[in-house]
Amino acid sequence: MMTLPLLDSRLIQQSLAQFGYARINSVLTPEQCQHLCTSYEQASLFRSRIVMQRYNFGAGEYQYFDYPLPAPVDQLRQWGYAALSPIANDWADRLQLDQHFPEQLDDFLQRCHQHGQVRPTPLLLRYQAGDYNCLHQDLYGEHVFPLQMAIMLSRPGTDFQGGEFALTEQRPRMQSRIEVVPLAQGDAVVFPVQYRPAQGSRGYHRVQMRHGVSRIHSGQRYMLGIIFHDAN
Repeated sequence: MMTLPLLDSRLIQQSLAQFGYARINSVLTPEQCQHLCTSYEQASLFRSRIVMQRYNFGAGEYQYFDYPLPAPVDQLRQWGYAALSPIANDWADRLQLDQHFPEQLDDFLQRCHQHGQVRPTPLLLRYQAGDYNCLHQDLYGEHVFPLQMAIMLSRPGTDFQGGEFALTEQRPRMQSRIEVVPLAQGDAVVFPVQYRPAQGSRGYHRVQMRHGVSRIHSGQRYMLGIIFHDAN
């Protein structure tokens, strides 16, 4: 069992409202990061491998973990969901959506599974020189948890050059805004899956969000993605 930092939902929500993301420093140790990186070669841990060029997603590849999830990945998923579910419910209230997210991940996953979303979505991404990830949204089905998390496993500037994590925010009647998120090894970033609420003159509205990774100039970059809803 890993020792994970306590998460302050209030501070995370403030950062999401101001910048469109929240960074959490030193979630994993270098040793834990390296262990997850080496697990990429253990085919038995994964349900599928995606080569991004085949689908015009970008360049590079990633693998979806299979159930049962490796213990560290499962713990991170449970830990993140518990802190983020109050924010998800607050967003639903602000946007006047008829949905509620239970406090515990297992209860939410039961809802997903009852509607045919039974495939796990946590994933391990590997990029090499020249690879990149196009701007996208990770939806996977009708039941979507509105936040997700990614954890940097490699050492920027040492293991690889380039490969910045980027977000775009499409504001109504305005040009898109770009945020580049600086991450060190072991840091996590929390960000919207599809949209976040923003207050306007007539109340709250949806601001569409997309995320991606810029081109890797050299080296190799690993990242762990934690998506809380399962896929159909």
